[in-house]
Amino acid sequence: MNEKQRIINDLVIANRILAREEVVDAYGHVSVRNPANPHTFFIARSLAPELVTADDIVELDLEGNPVNGDTRPLYLERFIHGSIFEARPDVLAVVHAHAEEILPYGIADGTPLRPVIHSGSFIGAHVPVWDIADRFGDTNLLVANVEQGRDLAKTLAKNNVALMRGHGFASAARSLIEVVRMSVYLPRNARALSAAVRLGGKIKSLSQGEIDARNRGYSPYSTETWRAWEYWANKCGCGHMVTKPEPAPDKK
Repeated sequence: MNEKQRIINDLVIANRILAREEVVDAYGHVSVRNPANPHTFFIARSLAPELVTADDIVELDLEGNPVNGDTRPLYLERFIHGSIFEARPDVLAVVHAHAEEILPYGIADGTPLRPVIHSGSFIGAHVPVWDIADRFGDTNLLVANVEQGRDLAKTLAKNNVALMRGHGFASAARSLIEVVRMSVYLPRNARALSAAVRLGGKIKSLSQGEIDARNRGYSPYSTETWRAWEYWANKCGCGHMVTKPEPAPDKK
């Protein structure tokens, strides 16, 4: 399996995991930057994530155009992915989804979405809210062109997650494994925070030191991180597809 095949294989697994963990349903999508060309990315054609196979993966440029003449229907909101990749050279994978648990935090003023559980540290200390109406007025709330995608990317800035008012979220990370992990734990963190708010009293979010300690020395192939990837892949029936890259040869 060459590097492109491995990336596409992992993208299929990522789609299936996000569907099994109910981060996405018929809607939502995940993408990965092309390691051979940082100006293109891989994403599925317009298809429910649970149904995605390697044959459904297409390659798009950062403005959302197919680079190989593919004429199959594409996700309308592919501009989310291309715009984030364009704005953030450090980002290698993006998820957009509509998990219900996070929606209140993009609608109501008051309690912001912050990490409150240890696995929520992955979302980062600040989660901004993007409101499409601020620049584009009354729309159907979908990110339907490059201009809207770039505006969302500007709100995301250097953060890991941005909420989209009345719509969902976009998350960005350094690997597919990391963006999947972040997107799985984002709604779980939101559930814990919502439960704490109902209990009343002062909410104690994770400190910056706790966030830094949790993320220090991160690697997508560390024992801890890989354990989650293997678990989720087996849970969604993709365990047989999991392949761990060989470590780079020692140059000494």
